Amino acid sequence: WSILSIVAPGLFAVREQFKDGYQRPIETGDKPEQLQRLKRRIRPFMLRRLKEDVLQELPPRIEQVVNLDLDPSHQKVYDLYLSRERQKIMGLLDDFKKNRFTILRSLVILRMLSLSAILVDSEKYSDIQSVKIEALMEFVEELLSENHKAIIFSQFTSFLTLIKNAFNNKNIAFSYLDGKTRNRAEVINQFKNGETSVFIISLKAGGVGLNLVEADYCFLMDPWWNPAVEQQAIDRMHRIGQSKPVNVYRFVSNGTIEEKVMQLKERKSKLFHSVMDEDATFSKAISAEDIKGLFDESK
Repeated sequence: WSILSIVAPGLFAVREQFKDGYQRPIETGDKPEQLQRLKRRIRPFMLRRLKEDVLQELPPRIEQVVNLDLDPSHQKVYDLYLSRERQKIMGLLDDFKKNRFTILRSLVILRMLSLSAILVDSEKYSDIQSVKIEALMEFVEELLSENHKAIIFSQFTSFLTLIKNAFNNKNIAFSYLDGKTRNRAEVINQFKNGETSVFIISLKAGGVGLNLVEADYCFLMDPWWNPAVEQQAIDRMHRIGQSKPVNVYRFVSNGTIEEKVMQLKERKSKLFHSVMDEDATFSKAISAEDIKGLFDESK
C-alpha cells in the first residue's frame, strides 16, 4: 500500500480499507479470491527482475541451516528466561502498540540468550560456553586451512565482541566493522587486499553498501523474521565480480525462539511469493499475532 500510494495514488485510496479488503483476508486465507484480485490490480504497475535473471553469469549460492543444541546448562538458563518472558509478553499483547517496546525488549533478551548466556549476565554465566562460537571456530579454522575467506554477520555487537575474543585467543587475524568504526575504508581494504581472511560485521553497519566478492563463505549467526535483512547481507559477496560459489551457513539454536523465527520467516516469504509469483522477501512489520506464534508451545 505504501509503495502504490506514491506510484499510483488513488488505486487503494484508504489504508484501512486496504487492510480490511486485502491484507487481512489474504494473510488469514479466509478469502483466497482477494489474492487474485490484488494481483490483477497491481500487475500494470510492476516490472520486476530477479538477480539470477539479469546476472546469469553469477556462480551458484549454496545455503545451509546449521542446527545446534545448546549446552545443558545454557538450555536451563534459556528455559528459565523463556518462562518469565512468555508470561510477561502474553499479558501485554492485548495492547500491542502501547506495549511494543517492552515486548520487543523481551524478544531481544531471548534472541541474545540463544547466542550466549553471557550476553544477559556476563558475571553469573561466565562459565557457560556458546555452542555457536565453538561451531563457528571449527568451520573457520578449516576454511582458512584451505585458503577461503569468510564474512561473519550478527545483529548484536555484544556477540560480535565475544567472537572477536575467540579469534584473538586463537591468534587468527580478522577485520571488524560496526556502527562505531571510524576507519571504515581502511578496514574494508584490509580484508579486500588479503591482509585478513575473516571479516566480522554488524548487520546494521555492513548489511548494505559493501562489495566483498573476495569472500566465498558467509555465516549468519542470528536469524530474524525478515529475510530481506539476510539477503542483503549475502549480497555483499554474491554479486557482480564474484567468481566462486558462495556458501551460506545460518546458525540456529535448537529449542529456542530462533526455531520459531525460522518458521515465521518462511511463512512470510511464502506469503510474498503468493502475491508476486516470484521468490522474494516480505517486510511487513511484525504483528501481535506473529509474536504469539513465537511463543506458542504447540507450534
